[in-house]
Amino acid sequence: MPDRHHVLLVPGFFGFANLGDLAYFGHVCDLLARIGPGAGLDGEIREVRTPPTASLRVRAARLVETIAELPEGPVSVVGHSSGGLDARLAVTPEVDLPTQVDVERCARRVRAVLTVATPHRGTPVAHLFNSFLGQELLRLLSAFTMVALRAGRLPLGPVLRAAGLFRRRRAPSGNVPAQLAREILGAFSRGRRSELEAFLAALGKDQDLLGQITPGAMDLFNAATADRPGLRVGCLVAQARPPGLRSALAAGFDPYAQATHALFVGLQRVAARTDPAKDPQLLPAQVAALRSAFGRRPGVRANDGMVPTLSQVWGDVVGAAWADHHDVIGHFGAPGAVPPHHDWMTSGSGFDLPRFKALWRAAATWLAA
Repeated sequence: MPDRHHVLLVPGFFGFANLGDLAYFGHVCDLLARIGPGAGLDGEIREVRTPPTASLRVRAARLVETIAELPEGPVSVVGHSSGGLDARLAVTPEVDLPTQVDVERCARRVRAVLTVATPHRGTPVAHLFNSFLGQELLRLLSAFTMVALRAGRLPLGPVLRAAGLFRRRRAPSGNVPAQLAREILGAFSRGRRSELEAFLAALGKDQDLLGQITPGAMDLFNAATADRPGLRVGCLVAQARPPGLRSALAAGFDPYAQATHALFVGLQRVAARTDPAKDPQLLPAQVAALRSAFGRRPGVRANDGMVPTLSQVWGDVVGAAWADHHDVIGHFGAPGAVPPHHDWMTSGSGFDLPRFKALWRAAATWLAA
């Protein structure tokens, strides 16, 4: 009997995969568990518990250690956001990682790497978070994300004030982001809130990742990493609708949706600060796939609210969709679905359950090919 084909899911810098009911990849796991065996993904599907903002070397080492824990059989790695960079680094030939396991032996087990909304050429958002104020904003956004994905909604007041922080160009007075984060976490019980506050505090202890995913740092990363011979590399690409009247109307007339849309617009504008000179040269097949999904080749300012769209292209374009950064892993608005899908924030991109299923069916087919 042939060995089973395992799938590892690697989170990005919102990587709260180890926080119990806050399932980062919950919807992806559920869908792959249903459709994977029919496609040939018949082994274990596991989330990798990486330190959220630790350096790429530390995170890649944790990925390799997780591969070593799996039963025998080929492995496919799916990395969302910076998790895709962890995967690329882990399978780079002769890479030096801080771990005691046999890195090369583990890397040889990997048959395919699929990156999802990954900043292969960096993201300007990293500059925003890579400062003292940025660390506070990252904790605030992480608190917002955890509560929104668990409960579906937050009190309107904190959301409006958070949107104001991300849209203004000058630093807020006092410790407003930290105060807002504590207020948002008030939606949890005292015991649960203490656990989440400890998680957010840990974000400030190791911030190496944020400096490593700036556009300049990723230029060096790409020069230093090499694709493993025989390894299949593909990507899922997201582009949010450009902010404006169309996206505001698509967000609907609910005050909460409009408040989270305002927060999204602030982040989208930061992610759009890509140097026009950084427009990458793409392969004809990559351009054709993007044109098929979006009607034309995206420009350098196009992004998903976190990562420039063209920065996400690496290897085969397995799928592309109008979606924001967390839509593509199942965090979009579909509260009536079973299980319910809660939106990260309202981008007005129109991503929905049928598009989610189609995107990940394409991913499963490509991984198992």
